[in-house]
Amino acid sequence: MPITKSAIKKLRSDKKKAGFNRATKTKAKSAMDNFKSLLTLDSLSLAFSAVDKAAKKGVIKGGKADRIKARLSKKLVVKS
Repeated sequence: MPITKSAIKKLRSDKKKAGFNRATKTKAKSAMDNFKSLLTLDSLSLAFSAVDKAAKKGVIKGGKADRIKARLSKKLVVKS
């Protein structure tokens, strides 16, 4: 456990930030799963938006976001 006052504050903010990160990542994953089940342009747009927001917030890296978006759009092209 942290001893100094600043370390205690840092731990508290880290826990709070972890909660936000987990929620953002969960929203992105559920949007991707929703797209995989529906395979429509609207669900693809929502999935792209969720992935981009996660990348902008730093929850996932930009390259990973690009890779996810490429793979999702590839599924739409293959199924059409």
